[in-house]
Amino acid sequence: MVHYGDYQMEIYRAGLNGRLPKLPVDFRELEARAHAAMPPELVSYVAGGCGNEHTQNINVSAFERWGLIPRMFVGAAKRDMSIDLFGMRLPTPIFMSPIGVIGLCAQDGHGDIATARAARKLGVPMVASTLSTNPLEEVASEFGETPGFFQLYTPTDRALAESLVRRAEAAGFKGIVVTLDTWVTGWRPRDLNQSNFPMLRGHALANYFSDAVFRGSLVEPPEKDLSAAIMQWGKIFGNPLNWDDLPWLRSLTKLPLIMKGICHPDDARRAIDGGVDGIYCSNHGGRQANGGIAAVDLLPGIVKASCNTPVLFDSGIRSGTEVIKALALGATAVGIGRPYAYGLALDGVEGIVHVLRCILAEADLLMAVDGYPRIADLVPSSLMAVG
Repeated sequence: MVHYGDYQMEIYRAGLNGRLPKLPVDFRELEARAHAAMPPELVSYVAGGCGNEHTQNINVSAFERWGLIPRMFVGAAKRDMSIDLFGMRLPTPIFMSPIGVIGLCAQDGHGDIATARAARKLGVPMVASTLSTNPLEEVASEFGETPGFFQLYTPTDRALAESLVRRAEAAGFKGIVVTLDTWVTGWRPRDLNQSNFPMLRGHALANYFSDAVFRGSLVEPPEKDLSAAIMQWGKIFGNPLNWDDLPWLRSLTKLPLIMKGICHPDDARRAIDGGVDGIYCSNHGGRQANGGIAAVDLLPGIVKASCNTPVLFDSGIRSGTEVIKALALGATAVGIGRPYAYGLALDGVEGIVHVLRCILAEADLLMAVDGYPRIADLVPSSLMAVG
């Protein structure tokens, strides 16, 4: 049985030979070093949130209002962090959330590929964004035995949406994650102050430019008229979906269909009644709306409404401690976002692996010390409201 907490002993043993960790093990220092290494416009896009970033900030601070209750005489010398998700047995409860500019975070501009390679190396699934520097087929080819999921920004062109899903199926993705809260971008002052929207500069559009349906809508291919291709992308990108669209979405694939951005229990129930296989509770890390509610505060209601339907969760996860708290509140799997982007920016594949190993090590050691040997032992009564 893998004990991810053993990573700390690797670090301590290396120290006996005078070797310090190449990257920080804490998020605060990791973030600071990554920001210093990244171009300012990329920092604004990755680190920035909506409005005054209140929601982004409380996504993180809200976890501090919950404390894990230690249990003794449990004998947690062995821990099992594996989970079942959509019929697959996964070694850990974490996954890498979709990040539309992850390609740009790598020094070689191919961060989607690096993320997929890290997924293969560690067994942590990647949710690959529609907004990718490399076509989805190239990303999927790097997964190895690790499952990957494809995140769909549903375009207004239904034929294009179907084409993207068909390509994802053929490439071997194990599920389709439909993002619901980004048919239009929220008010992001950091990006606006930089006048920077990467896609309007032609970045992260490889899935569109490589798609036969999208290319068929152009007078000239992107290689000959990039500006026109970008303008066409802007025209079809955002689809303000409504409930009447759900049967069509469900008809697109037999793969597990997961709805991302569900934050109200009624929406979760209606989506499940409409045939979706998973609910993804997320407020987009506070990047899309500055409504003032932390995603983790919405998670218990979503879990209750979802009954036995898997609930994925992200927004505000910065360490293994938050992972454990989200699991105790009922999440089936927990998404990591900005931390792995910063690891990528600093050290490519190995940077991502280091960051994820740190998160898993902290989670594993917390389970050990506080007496929770299995994920199933983490239940809402394991937590106490402390603020």
